[in-house]
Amino acid sequence: MNSTSSKLPYELLIGWRYTRAGRVAGRNGFISFISGVSMLGIALGVAALIIVLSVMNGFQKEVRDRMLAVVAHIELLSTSGEGFADVNAVMAQAKRNASVVAAAPFVAQQALMARGDDMRGALVRGIEPELETQVTDFTLQLPPDVRGALTEGSFNVVLGGELAHALGVRVGDRVTLVAPGGQVTPAGVMPRLKQLNVAGLFDSGHYEYDATLVLMHIEDAQRIFRLESPSGVRLKLQDGQQARGVASELAVSFGPEVIVRDWTRQNRTWFAAVQVEKRMMFIILTLIVAVAAFNLVTTLVMTVTDKRADIAILRTLGASPRSIMGIFVVQGATVGVMGTLGGLLLGLGVACNIDVIVPAIENALGASFLPRDIYLISRMPSDPQAADIWPIALISLAMAFVATIYPSWRASRINPAQALRYE
Repeated sequence: MNSTSSKLPYELLIGWRYTRAGRVAGRNGFISFISGVSMLGIALGVAALIIVLSVMNGFQKEVRDRMLAVVAHIELLSTSGEGFADVNAVMAQAKRNASVVAAAPFVAQQALMARGDDMRGALVRGIEPELETQVTDFTLQLPPDVRGALTEGSFNVVLGGELAHALGVRVGDRVTLVAPGGQVTPAGVMPRLKQLNVAGLFDSGHYEYDATLVLMHIEDAQRIFRLESPSGVRLKLQDGQQARGVASELAVSFGPEVIVRDWTRQNRTWFAAVQVEKRMMFIILTLIVAVAAFNLVTTLVMTVTDKRADIAILRTLGASPRSIMGIFVVQGATVGVMGTLGGLLLGLGVACNIDVIVPAIENALGASFLPRDIYLISRMPSDPQAADIWPIALISLAMAFVATIYPSWRASRINPAQALRYE
């Protein structure tokens, strides 16, 4: 035994020797096989947890990014519902907050879009194109000639691709906008109609907006809906993830006359559903790790039975029950640590390279897991996060340790005289 090994506690050395017993003694091969299965089970469970949670994080990030390309980080609305009389003053006050990098006025109204016999509900958003490009990314992605067509008095509109498909219109066609609040005439209340020119289409990648959103110049929108001022102000922040905190600061700054609404509250139902699903998947997949971890009980019970004579000899040489218990805790903990580390390496390896692995599997099977015409995204996203990985590793190690306690305690209770009686 070298000098380094002699400095280690004998419980650690013997526990490690028992862990690899199958490779040094043929009669212990089956025990080593069970130990290997337990280790593999822990590794696969940990890897499955990391991969699944990383994919769910990636999906949430993908949808969030597409959503934030259309919606603003924060919207400011007047409590009166009549808009802001001095919208420039509101924008200037909002920009005093260090987190706000851009602001743009907007008009938002519900209306009907019609062409022939087809009619669809729509959200009409009046914008100032140059300012809007500083607030939302998808308007910046529109071709310059399309953005340039949204001029005051032109009554040109840009439709979401899904809405245009539902109405059967293309660029250059005309659609009819039916505004709420009709005109009173001798013949009764007549709806207010306005012919609009389709100047372009957009595809944000988010079906809800592609199927309902209509863009036009803010002045044209105010004329159609008979508004004296913009409905509100849209803000872009340095970090969209801080929207809730910045919204609270702005609410204090503006007071009760202004409604401050951040993007997390606008879509809280969707994000809450994703969080619940993620939490449930974590619980379900943790059970896989638990089953694998508690296979260690079988391994250690068989090892204790096989090593009864060794335990008795150690006890007669002066080993305490606590030391005997420590030997088998070391054996079980070693399997747990190696399985957890293997699972971490496998899970992170797959999660970080899933954009290469999944296409390779699709090519090999001749299948598409995420068809572009059915799902919101066509590639498998992945976003491993330390906040998920650390709990997985700690839970796996804790389960492995708990599984070793009872067999180790039983080993420490073995009576040396009875164990050596038939040896």
